[in-house]
Amino acid sequence: MTMPRISKKVCMVGPFAVGKTSLVRRFVESIFSDKYHTTIGVKISKKVIDLDEAQMQLMLWDIEGVDVFTDLRPSYLRGAAGVMIAVDGTRPATFKQIDRLIELVNQQLPDVPKVLLVNKFDLKSEWKLEEQALEEYASRGIPVFRTSAKTGEAVEEAFETLAKSIV
Repeated sequence: MTMPRISKKVCMVGPFAVGKTSLVRRFVESIFSDKYHTTIGVKISKKVIDLDEAQMQLMLWDIEGVDVFTDLRPSYLRGAAGVMIAVDGTRPATFKQIDRLIELVNQQLPDVPKVLLVNKFDLKSEWKLEEQALEEYASRGIPVFRTSAKTGEAVEEAFETLAKSIV
């Protein structure tokens, strides 16, 4: 007997150059590249994962980075069942955008599960983040993962956690 397969849209959002595309590629293709390519608009990838009761096909929307000139387009979020918010542990300025991103996501998708990915854990010695600030998000019900697209650390776990919270 085959397990039922459900398909869910998941959006990856965050500031420019935090590693969103690298995290998606690590999860979907198990690869990492040092080459940086700016995402323009959105890039969609797919991966099927096995959950206890079903298979879930994740439609991963890797959305262009936001900054002071570019805001998150609400139309990209439409229909998403979950959101991953990525920031760069070595760049505190990216961390300052989390609350704004959460607010924008909540305006469009008030009840969808979210996870916070603090990327570049392989460069932990260069991190400039307060652990207390990370714990604040966890206490608000947003799981926090210290990820590395380069080494793969906590990447699978983060995606699986979000997928399980969607079901």
